[in-house]
Amino acid sequence: MQVIAKQAIKDKARQLGFVLAGVTTPEPPPNYSTFENWLAQGHHGKMNYLAEERSRTRRANPCEILPECKSILVLAAPYNAPFPAGGGQEVREKSEARIASYAWGNDYHDVLPARMKELVQFIEEQVGEPVKNRCYTDTGPILERDLAQRAGIGWIGKNTCLINPKQGSYFLLSEILLDLALEPDPPFITDHCGTCTRCIEACPTDCILPDRTIDAARCISYLTIELKDDIPPQLREKVGSWVFGCDVCQMVCPWNRFAAEGDSSFGDNPSSALRAGPLHSLTEELVISTQEFNQRFKRSPIKRAKRRGYLRNVAVALGNTGNMLALPVLQNALNDEEPMVRQHAQWAIEEINKRKNNE
Repeated sequence: MQVIAKQAIKDKARQLGFVLAGVTTPEPPPNYSTFENWLAQGHHGKMNYLAEERSRTRRANPCEILPECKSILVLAAPYNAPFPAGGGQEVREKSEARIASYAWGNDYHDVLPARMKELVQFIEEQVGEPVKNRCYTDTGPILERDLAQRAGIGWIGKNTCLINPKQGSYFLLSEILLDLALEPDPPFITDHCGTCTRCIEACPTDCILPDRTIDAARCISYLTIELKDDIPPQLREKVGSWVFGCDVCQMVCPWNRFAAEGDSSFGDNPSSALRAGPLHSLTEELVISTQEFNQRFKRSPIKRAKRRGYLRNVAVALGNTGNMLALPVLQNALNDEEPMVRQHAQWAIEEINKRKNNE
């Protein structure tokens, strides 16, 4: 096996669109005990797969995933940043849907694996033989932010996002486990959050916990994407007009004034109704058919919510507008084929009428 320079790998990674790259060892993540405590407290909500024994074993030791692993390459690809909080443009009308900026275009699960595969091919060409590997981008049983911090990419902020002092936090992490010994980069040991608590204060549902974890069961991203059941009534009003994900804790972070320009590969989805931006009419969304949903979002992360989850979110957002003009489309949704959509539409109707009566 020929020797390959680590810098050559990083240069190729940048060529492929990864703005940050670092190398760490396959040793157990330093904050695994925090993850176990998070599970013990039930802060993973209904994401029961996280608590499965096989999943926990692998997160505790990357070598359980790839026994031959000698190093882990951690990569970061930027996505479009939303308008900064307080910038006057991030919320135009209450009747418009808000979608997390990473989901404005193509699903990164469809974009980044091909890049990692190309990077692995480059590595194999350089060393002159196949290299055993495993590639993940938010898909594998690993503590990726822990590994990213140890690989020198950034620190884990109070909002739980990985933050880089030059790039902010609007990027997606990917990891390649390699049967190849590469010199590890020094870990990022400085905490630049300081006394700032903007993310904690801005979170609509108070889901950010003191130990740099979140109570997922209260997080808007969880409620609008991962949760497959009804959104708890006591949290619906706090969801506001978010219908897929949430950017609030990143939008208020001072370090995101350094956010890199997003990767165009995530925003050139011709089939996505979000091509022109993150906002569109809630009333128009609530009448979308299953066929229309599948066609429009077939290359978008939004497909993960499925039509019933997406329309559940839209109904809640409509209820939060307090707009009487939304009542006809909500009344129509009471006939939807999905019980969950009907139930949330009924809540929205009651919420709008309640607000009207309290005026």
